[in-house]
Amino acid sequence: MLIGEVARRSGVSARMLRHYESLGLVRPSARTGSGYREYSVEDIRRIFHVESLRSLGLSLREIGRALDDPDFTPSALVGDLVRRTRARIAAETELLTRLRRIDAADPTGWEDVLQAVALLQALGSQSADARQRAALSSVAEAPVPVEALAEAVLSETDPNVAGALRWALARAGEGAAALLAEGLGSPEAAVRERAVQSLVELPDAEAAAQLRRALADPDAVVRGRAAVALGTRGEAEAIPTLLDMIVAGRNDTDAADALHALASDTATADRIATGLVDRLAHPATEAPARGRLTQALAAVPGTTAAGALVELSQDEDRAVALTAAYLLRLRDAP
Repeated sequence: MLIGEVARRSGVSARMLRHYESLGLVRPSARTGSGYREYSVEDIRRIFHVESLRSLGLSLREIGRALDDPDFTPSALVGDLVRRTRARIAAETELLTRLRRIDAADPTGWEDVLQAVALLQALGSQSADARQRAALSSVAEAPVPVEALAEAVLSETDPNVAGALRWALARAGEGAAALLAEGLGSPEAAVRERAVQSLVELPDAEAAAQLRRALADPDAVVRGRAAVALGTRGEAEAIPTLLDMIVAGRNDTDAADALHALASDTATADRIATGLVDRLAHPATEAPARGRLTQALAAVPGTTAAGALVELSQDEDRAVALTAAYLLRLRDAP
């Protein structure tokens, strides 16, 4: 079969076939009397083998070795191809993400594009100062897409930079809460905690919904941050977690303050007081925790809390009794 026919049937151009020949990759087995290249069935089969290996990303040099070296084993080369392909996909994905974010910034000219690129690069800088400046300037200068700020705040470990990022994210517009919700699904507790810290600074209903979701988080610190924020917002769903925090002695002062903010009506105040009393009466509650629970009753108005303090003033634990008596005097003071 002559080169033109081979090119037509194989889909490999005559020019490429000549290139293969120059490399010694595929040589026609014969020549016609007029000097034209003539390919045998075996030659054509080799062409298809070459094209198959090219489709896997092998170089022509690697293909020649694979086809001609009887001792060649594909496992190492295929493994290397897998690694190279993953690296290429990661690079392409990163580029696509950057392009999408620049597009989301809705640039009106190349100056806007360049400014957005500079800010995105600064957010990924190794320098904490550069990241912080980028976060602060993202509001006043070229807007950074919400998606980029959310990703940055979920990965930021420097507290000063994280604070600047949260500030910028709260001013970046809609969609922040939904993006931070992805962080709540992270297997890393630190990422989930950063998501909650950022949600706390968002005033919208979606942020509150995500904070309620965080009340079921397996990590106590994440649950606690969400509960304090929700309690301050008047969300009664936070009460059980806030009571747990007081028992555990984990940010118990913040938890007590949040309970005080929640106790704005009689029904909720009585619910909180009953919860505190139940924890006080639980046989597993140790002395230090009983002291903290007694102190928390001071911030709860209403007759249920007052009655509990009267009973506790006679408690067999002298420290609890003295604390309760002192708190009663404060309540009765004009």
